[in-house]
Amino acid sequence: MSFLYKLILLVVLPFVLAAPADKRAACPTVTISKPEATIIGTSGLDKVENFNGIPFAIPPTGALRLRPPLPIETPLKTIRATSVARSCPQFFFSTDKSNLPEYIIAKLSNVPIFQEITNAGEDCLTLDVRRPAGTKAGAKLPVLVWIFGGGFEQGSTSDYDGGRFVASSMDLNMPVIFVAMNYRLGGFGFLPGKEILKDGSANLGLLDQRLALEWVADNIEAFGGDPSKVTIWGESAGSISVFDQMAMYDGDNTYNGSPLFRGAIMDSGSIAPANPVDGVKGQHVYDTVVKAAGCGGAKDTLECLRGLDYEDFLNAATSVPGILGYNSVAESYLPRPDGKVLTDSAEKLVANGDYASVPFIIGDQEDEGTIFALYQSNLTTTEHIVDYLENLFFFDASRQQLTDLVGTYPDIEEYGSPFRTGTLYNWYPQFKRLSAILGDISFTLPRRIFLNAATKAKPDVPFWSYLSSYNYGLPFLGTYHGSDIIQVFQGILPNYASKSIHTYYLSFIYEQDPNAKAGNYMNWPQWVSNQSLMNFFNDRAALLPDNFRQETYEFLSSNLAAFHI
Repeated sequence: MSFLYKLILLVVLPFVLAAPADKRAACPTVTISKPEATIIGTSGLDKVENFNGIPFAIPPTGALRLRPPLPIETPLKTIRATSVARSCPQFFFSTDKSNLPEYIIAKLSNVPIFQEITNAGEDCLTLDVRRPAGTKAGAKLPVLVWIFGGGFEQGSTSDYDGGRFVASSMDLNMPVIFVAMNYRLGGFGFLPGKEILKDGSANLGLLDQRLALEWVADNIEAFGGDPSKVTIWGESAGSISVFDQMAMYDGDNTYNGSPLFRGAIMDSGSIAPANPVDGVKGQHVYDTVVKAAGCGGAKDTLECLRGLDYEDFLNAATSVPGILGYNSVAESYLPRPDGKVLTDSAEKLVANGDYASVPFIIGDQEDEGTIFALYQSNLTTTEHIVDYLENLFFFDASRQQLTDLVGTYPDIEEYGSPFRTGTLYNWYPQFKRLSAILGDISFTLPRRIFLNAATKAKPDVPFWSYLSSYNYGLPFLGTYHGSDIIQVFQGILPNYASKSIHTYYLSFIYEQDPNAKAGNYMNWPQWVSNQSLMNFFNDRAALLPDNFRQETYEFLSSNLAAFHI
């Protein structure tokens, strides 16, 4: 350090520190009442104020592990919401020794030291808030609540900084308050089994999300938000969670007599037909975790899991197959019907109209399945795909039903994903076919089943749908699952897709209609008017009939009970 620099510090710094508070950059501060707390944030880039890691529940640790979240009812005094929020424990790779090389990677990534490096731990139920700088209590801005994705196994609020979206909302003269919550993942948040069902501790991750929404209802006005104008938005597992928040308690989304949200946006996910918490697959997951934990001989296996050291439970919870591996979207952990939080499988709740009557936007990426078909290069024949689906995915489907399903994808030139690329980009003999199947059964076609059912169940509730094709031509991946995080959530690509979707979404957040404040962008018709999708490209948009792969759609619709995960 130079002598001149030292001299400047010695002369100037005392005057800066002694300056009156109103002469220095003040940290944004908000006072809330439920629970009582003073929250100190930071002023970030793009004239956005940040509040990180605000607790909304008692830490689910110790005896509270694997139990429903509890609200904080005692004063918290001062919360310095200035650091990156802790993530909930992450399920990166399976610790099952039969899954190589994932097992070796898992032994490194699942240990507490690595979880600490990734800032993960059980005391994680917090939320982040972003708002335009200078926003005051009572400003009554619409509120956008984000639920992140990651296969119900990974993700955190720190991965999804909503500052860019808030800055975009300001540029478009539709400013919003942004909120994102952490929720428990993997075996910490979605452990199934009859023991879990009996204990009333199923779907804990969804309950975490619901409690965060209640916190928003209680406190967002202090940040300048309007609790009567909340829109929930999610991607992938977060999008499935958005639907589940609509369907929880048979569609009752009220809290203290008022709706927790008035609109919903679902990017790549909606209904996820699933067997019950105590079904065959769910029980197998529980029993595997119990065995890995060394709790098999315990009188009360659930209490044994609660009493484990963090590292031991983490390794036990990750002993089942994960989404980053051969099993792909045949997930071990996901929301399952429990008779209370989710009273039935998702498609039945929709058919019965047991979901909140709120307007929504829903859509998909064109090539949802490509990233999930990268691990199965041993699948070289049609029979191999049928075996794969029979052994890992659908325990209720007959061999003939699975054969018929695969038969609706007769060739990769027309029916293989990345779509519309002919015979190009076939990573291994069955890659494009498996990519198409996994994307369709998990995301794209359940969306169409949902929309047709919603049209009958709630014909007066408006909704809009889309298909994104802005990565068309990207080798092997196409417009892959999650590509909208860059294009839409971050909006960092200065192209038509990013700009138009931000405008449509903000218009929806403000007016519950993507067209109301869309300016010169083309009209986006409701899906029910002609069953058309808004097809987004990098440089334009066009309407696309929602009738592709109709044979597969009709087969799934007629046999949906056999295709529960």
